[in-house]
Amino acid sequence: MIDFSLTRAGSTEQAIRLGANAKTAQQGALVRFIAGGTTLVDLMKLDVEQPRQVVDINGLALADVVRNPDGSLRIGALVRNADLAHNPEVLRSYPVLSLALLSGASGQLRNMATTSGNLLQRTRCTYFRDTAFPACNKREPGSGCAAIEGNNRINAVLGTSEHCIATHPSDMAVAMTALEARIHVVGLKGERDIAIADFYRVPGTTPNIENVLEPGDLITYVTLPATTPATRSHYLKLRDRASYEFALASAAVVVELDGKRIRKARIALGGVGTKPWRSEEAERVLEGKPAEEAHFKTAAEAAMRAAKPYRENGFKIELARRCIVRALTTVTSEQA
Repeated sequence: MIDFSLTRAGSTEQAIRLGANAKTAQQGALVRFIAGGTTLVDLMKLDVEQPRQVVDINGLALADVVRNPDGSLRIGALVRNADLAHNPEVLRSYPVLSLALLSGASGQLRNMATTSGNLLQRTRCTYFRDTAFPACNKREPGSGCAAIEGNNRINAVLGTSEHCIATHPSDMAVAMTALEARIHVVGLKGERDIAIADFYRVPGTTPNIENVLEPGDLITYVTLPATTPATRSHYLKLRDRASYEFALASAAVVVELDGKRIRKARIALGGVGTKPWRSEEAERVLEGKPAEEAHFKTAAEAAMRAAKPYRENGFKIELARRCIVRALTTVTSEQA
């Protein structure tokens, strides 16, 4: 780990001014915001991240969960994952989010990790996190992607390119994608309200650019739209062990039922995509159809139709299909 300075931001405006000196909000930024630090500190120890200045934002008033007059839920950027998972409003209206949060990391890490930090969580690709491997376009643009021909069991099958096949690791972001969350950002250009579907970028030719944030941009809160009494949701995570493990495949499903018919469906996948993966193809299959296994299987096929397997991760395609079917079966059952 290299030497760095630590500054405690006394206001949002001060944090933005300090962050604007970063030159980029992406890989290689000279200034990084820190809250829980559960990802950043790890990467600094590995020399993957080498900021010259770290700005502590824990003193900012961004840790509230508030029900808005229109029924939407406002979640502050500094709300801890454990608090959010057990929040009564989340448990009542957004169980998919609670389940996703509780399936991630460990109790100790959830006590520290924050909403904004989880949204910005970095990949667990072996070649990104180990600087002994020089070929990683996400860490060192133009160096190549060692995972394509290397150890790629945990890597993505959706949204990949010849430049990067790293998966996005967050569980929370998958649930928020299915819930159609909006991410609120303040920065040098003022305030922005970004749909989560537009927040993340697939790697393409620039894997080092993971989202739309610019220097000085600070996530302040996330908004979840209001749900209806007919809304049901569920999160299913499949992994190598029962706890403290990242998804091989996961599915967040949010449906509105009209009797036994699916009026509306939202499906997002984790563990298989280069970003939290919304499957509009699967949603189109389901909407207006009876909640039956045959339709679930057709939707699962549609969701994975564009998947591209690599040497060690082809099993993820069938695993994801089964994950989708099981999650839909659970959320539409009489006991859900």
